[in-house]
Amino acid sequence: MVQKLAFIGFGVVGQGLAEILRDKKETLRKEEGFEAVIVAISDLMKGSIYHPDGLNIDQVLQVLEETGNLENYPNIPGVIKGWDSFQTIRDTNADTIIEVSFTDVTTGQPAIDHCKAAFKSGKNVVMTNKGPVALAYKELSEFAKENRVFWGFEGTVMSGTPALRMPATTLIGNDITEIKGILNGTTNFILTKMEEERLSFEEALKQAQKLGYAEADPTSDIEGYDVRYKAVILANYVLNVPLTVDEVLCKGITDITLNDIEQAKREGKRWKLLAKVKKEDGKVIASVMPEKINMKDPLASITGATNAILFECDLLNTVMLTGPGAGKMETGFSLLIDLLTIHRQESQVEVSF
Repeated sequence: MVQKLAFIGFGVVGQGLAEILRDKKETLRKEEGFEAVIVAISDLMKGSIYHPDGLNIDQVLQVLEETGNLENYPNIPGVIKGWDSFQTIRDTNADTIIEVSFTDVTTGQPAIDHCKAAFKSGKNVVMTNKGPVALAYKELSEFAKENRVFWGFEGTVMSGTPALRMPATTLIGNDITEIKGILNGTTNFILTKMEEERLSFEEALKQAQKLGYAEADPTSDIEGYDVRYKAVILANYVLNVPLTVDEVLCKGITDITLNDIEQAKREGKRWKLLAKVKKEDGKVIASVMPEKINMKDPLASITGATNAILFECDLLNTVMLTGPGAGKMETGFSLLIDLLTIHRQESQVEVSF
């Protein structure tokens, strides 16, 4: 069964997934029996196209590179152009919506409403937007269940590194009591540069921006807001305990100086921005704070833009997962993880009958 996809948003991450689906098409078909076709793309800035039989990925990417506008795609019979995001969600023949639009993380919009429209239309959603998951997890997960559709968001915590899929599958049966991690590559890169090259915070930040690790406005990263959303997602999804953004104590790294870095060195320690989510008496205590950790701590060895997460388990003790937390192909891969999960679930249902 071919899975029909509609993209809402087609920036770096969306294009990354499109390239993966093109390049891995035969491998996925042979090894997983998975086939996908992109039937629609709707992007606020790049335009909108739809063809019920599928779009040619190479042509889509070429048109976008050459003209910047998807609506310059060839006017072959059956192509429809100009639909907005909600019409694309409701009226195309897509089975799954790839929600990778720009989202206001303070409101979760428009992605929250995109999810609701898709679920109401009986369509799955996979996404990398943190806002909707952190701000409306309970509401959206219940709505997805009511409509018997899949809602996937693997890429919201550590991009393609399976920080959500691993504990939900391979750690099943364990009672996970605490989660601790380095969940923002930008801040970890800055702290590494300050320590290894004695750069000031401002100099390290400029280097991070030059390399594309930090945005022009780096506030969400350096103030810890990005990690705070991830802590909320981990609490709700992995620990299955309600937690809101406002309940997470949050402090960024902007006050850390070279003197602080040097003092930590003398103590045999290293500064890291850590997310901590801990279960206590049926509740969750969560924080995002810079901390000096001992060099023997496994998280102390994580340098540069790399992410890492520790799960404290009752049966397996401490389990650590490390990998990239951002990137075009890495985040595109996180969407593929969710698409393959849908495929496997549907295959099991077919077999059971």
